Amino acid sequence: MTSTHFGFESVDEQDKARRVRGVFDSVAPKYDVMNDLMSMGLHRVWKAYTVMVANVTPGQAVLDIAGGTGDLALAFAPKVGESGCVVHTDINEAMLREGRNRLLDAGKVLPTTVCDAEHLPFADASFDLVTVAFGLRNMTHKDLALKEMNRVLKAGGKLLVLEFSKIAKPLEKAYDWYSFKVLPKLGKLVANDDSSYQYLAESIRMHPGQEELKALMHKGGFGHVDYHNLTGGVVALHVGIKC
Repeated sequence: MTSTHFGFESVDEQDKARRVRGVFDSVAPKYDVMNDLMSMGLHRVWKAYTVMVANVTPGQAVLDIAGGTGDLALAFAPKVGESGCVVHTDINEAMLREGRNRLLDAGKVLPTTVCDAEHLPFADASFDLVTVAFGLRNMTHKDLALKEMNRVLKAGGKLLVLEFSKIAKPLEKAYDWYSFKVLPKLGKLVANDDSSYQYLAESIRMHPGQEELKALMHKGGFGHVDYHNLTGGVVALHVGIKC
């Protein structure tokens, strides 16, 4: 058996996939509410910045991986227009169902499919843009997932990875207190689930920092990689170009 991490715990790789699925099955109904509460609404600013950096144009094809409740897919759809396409995907069916329903409520009918980012069911060079927001840290083999994202991008295509990252040092103590003392209690109060938000705090600490992820994206085939720290490094937007 090959082990990996589930938060701070060492688990078998196959068990991690099951346990991550359990986390998102549990939090899916309250996911958007909790995002607003735990980020004090900042996740909307981070995603709006991501959409701005993406700079998609009419007719382009966009793949949203780990798209969950559909924030980015909903934002990209009017920008690509009727001549373009936004494909909304997630490995978790419960999350994808929440997103699909939200998109339908907004009058958007988009291709929606359950798929594993490590084995994308799309042809080479199919998309102008690939995005993954707050999903990469939950993937067991991030290197394989990044190679797959590179494979499905057209030459000159762009990958945007929006993810929690390494916070600026002066903020570390306050951030740790908030992450481990406040978030689980908030999760218990709102979603009746403290353990999933304990996992969230732990998974952030186990995720590669800004420079580590930049190097990993280079290894995944991206010729140019840069990142933008947001809110003191609470999150970072990594931008990779397929050269």
